[in-house]
Amino acid sequence: MVLQVQGLKKHFGKTRAVDGISFALGEGQVVGLLGPNGAGKTTTLKCIAGLLRKDEGSVTVGGLDHRDDKARYRLAYIPETPDIYEMLTVWEHMQFIALAYNLIDWEKEADELLERFDLAEKRNELGMHLSKGMKQKITICCALLHHPDVLLFDEPLIGLDPKAVRELKNAFYDLKASGKTLLISTHMLDTAQNLCDSVLVMKQGELIAEGTIEELRQQMKASADSTLEDLFLEVTADDQK
Repeated sequence: MVLQVQGLKKHFGKTRAVDGISFALGEGQVVGLLGPNGAGKTTTLKCIAGLLRKDEGSVTVGGLDHRDDKARYRLAYIPETPDIYEMLTVWEHMQFIALAYNLIDWEKEADELLERFDLAEKRNELGMHLSKGMKQKITICCALLHHPDVLLFDEPLIGLDPKAVRELKNAFYDLKASGKTLLISTHMLDTAQNLCDSVLVMKQGELIAEGTIEELRQQMKASADSTLEDLFLEVTADDQK
């Protein structure tokens, strides 16, 4: 397995944000991370990415501890709220990533990414002058530039215009076809049903359901036409009251 999470725990004071979850993702898998607000999805992603220090458990990428430099190189995290450098241009953000990962002959691919996400004409614009959607696109382009094996997306479609949403979905399919592993936290259940091979459902810091949609239907004895939304609302019913 490319990404393995075992017994992951993260507490904030007395709040158990993530309470001993375990799962494993293989090459070329697209997995949805679902749950109500406050379920622990973002905390899970940040712990995997090493942005938050876990309290217990282990996270490995390609068999290496996620804090290892080689493991970090194989990871990319795309947050829900883009946090870019206001005084760097779009192109300077790409240069920064290229320098950080010691990339060689990266310029052509960077140009293609900017073109794909309609940022080519904004390449000389400072980050402070861009909309949230544009900032999100920069974050995505920066994440894709160094060819990570595992990509962690936190609500990646929020704030994007329809064309960018389509391009990002196409990028997901391309990444999957090239063997990349994607873990996508999202509230867009119809999108998750169409994009993801399987899902992980969290509730109050715990992993309460996992599997393909068909496996969830069988586990919950649901009808063959039950949607992911139907299954999600049923399994998280206590949180919906």
